Parts: sequence; structure tokens; C-alpha cells
Amino acid sequence: MSVTVARLEPDIRRRVLRLQAATVIWMSAEAAVALAAAAAARSPALLGFGGDSAVELLSAVVVLWRFRSKSDAARAERIAARLAGGLLLALAVSVAAASALPLLGGGEPRPSVAGIVLLIVAALGMPWLAKRKRKLAAQIGSASLRADAAESAFCGYMSWIALAGLLTNALAHRSWADPLAALALIPFMVKEGWQVLHASQPECC
Repeated sequence: MSVTVARLEPDIRRRVLRLQAATVIWMSAEAAVALAAAAAARSPALLGFGGDSAVELLSAVVVLWRFRSKSDAARAERIAARLAGGLLLALAVSVAAASALPLLGGGEPRPSVAGIVLLIVAALGMPWLAKRKRKLAAQIGSASLRADAAESAFCGYMSWIALAGLLTNALAHRSWADPLAALALIPFMVKEGWQVLHASQPECC
């Protein structure tokens, strides 16, 4: 059963707020570094990862605001969910276009040390963060925190795929591995975007 923010135990509420604040800080840095590295290296894989990080940042901000506010934020959460879902679907199209260019001879992605380091940190850190969020979500029955935990886990999966592409490019000098890794991320983006849009629909009956 869901527990309202106003009725949460102070200790649990503080833990949720600290966890979401840390998520907002990390996702802000992750998105900024990934997108900057993507532009510098012309990396479709980093573009997809960084774009997803920006969408996850939006989700984390919404959940943080929900737990800071005493009022019912269900409508605002639905609006934010629709925005996030739409952005993910649009991002999937952009990543597909960015991946097609180097595969068709439109410029090769360059190795990115900054991108590799970021992806290693994300691959190790995001599953831990997702586990903490799931535990708290189960304690308080929060659907929004549970969904945010799923997005953190999803970020961990994406980081491994993108990392494989970047490492293959850097170590084996196979530039096609980067856009192929980006293409492998697209089904995950579409699935997550569709699920978020579907979950944002108001319940009926």
C-alpha cells in the first residue's frame, strides 16, 4: 500500500531525499560529461548514453520534488513522465541518425578516454543506486521511486553496452563498434520510452 509523503517516517523520508539529491547531482554530471565527450569524439554511443542520462535527471528531479512537497503531485508526475517518454523516443530517432552517418562513411568516431572512465563508473555505481532505491520503494510503497530505481538499473545496462563499443574502438581500432553499440541501445530507449508513456496514462474504471 502506498504511503503519502506527509505520513512518512522522518528517517525514511530523509533517506529518500538524500538518495534522490545524490542522484540529481550525479546525473547532472554524467549527462554533461557524456554529451561533451560525445561531441568531442563524435560518438553515437556516448550521445545515446548522455541523452538517456539527461532524461533520467528529469525523472530524479520529479521524484525529489514529490518527496519534498507535502501536496499531491500525481498530475505533475504524469506530465513529467509523458515528457520523459517522448524525449526518449525522440532520442532513439536521433541516435539512429547519428549512428547511420559513420556506418555510411560520414566520419569515424574517435576514442574517448573520458567517456570510457565515465561508463566504467556508471556501470559499477548505477546498479548499487538502483538497489538502494528499490529497497526504499518497497518499504514505503512508492511507484514513482520504484520507476526511478528501474531507470537507474537501465542506466547501468546501457553503460555496459556503450562501454563495449568504446573499448573496441579504442583498443582494437574498430570505429564501427561505437555506432553499432549505439544502435544496440535504441531498442532499450524505445521500450523504456513506451513504458513510461503508458504508465503516465491516468487509470480508469
